[in-house]
Amino acid sequence: MELSDRHRRFFLVEQGAIPALFNLVLNGAIAWALFRTASGVPLWGESSVGVDLLATAFLLPFLTCVIVSALVAREVEAGKVDPLPEAQRSHSRWVARSPSRRGLFLGAAVILFGALPLVWALHLGAARPFPVGSFIAFKALWAAMLAFLVTPVIAWWALSAPRPGGV
Repeated sequence: MELSDRHRRFFLVEQGAIPALFNLVLNGAIAWALFRTASGVPLWGESSVGVDLLATAFLLPFLTCVIVSALVAREVEAGKVDPLPEAQRSHSRWVARSPSRRGLFLGAAVILFGALPLVWALHLGAARPFPVGSFIAFKALWAAMLAFLVTPVIAWWALSAPRPGGV
C-alpha cells in the first residue's frame, strides 16, 4: 500500500526538510556560541570535534524523539494528520515503548553507526584542528543531515504507536 499524498508530504517536508533546516540553523548557532572565541577546534579535548559530534549524535535523536512524538500525537488528535493505515504501521512491540526509551535507543544507534565511524575516520586521518568557521558549517550540516534522517523515522514510530481509544 502506497502512502497518501498527505503522509508523503508529512514525512518528507514536515518531518524531513523542515527539521533539517531548523537543526542547520540551531546547531550552527550553538556551535558559533560555543566555539566563536576559539583559535581552532581540536579533534579531542573538553571542547572538541569528537566530543561535540558524539554529544550531538545522542542528544539530537533523543530530544527529537521526545518532542516529535508529542507533537505528532497532538497533530493526530487535532485531525491535522491521519494515523497511518494499519498495513503501513510498524507492528513491532518497540513502538509501544515510551518516546524517551525510543529516543535512548535511537541516540545510542546514531552514536554507534554514525558518530563513532565518523570520529574514527577523522582520527585515522590525523585530522588537524578545524578552523572555527569550518567547524560551525560542518556541525550545522551534520545536525541537518541527522535531523533529515531520524525525524521521519520518529514520526513514523509516533504514527504507529498505540493510542488511547484505539486511534
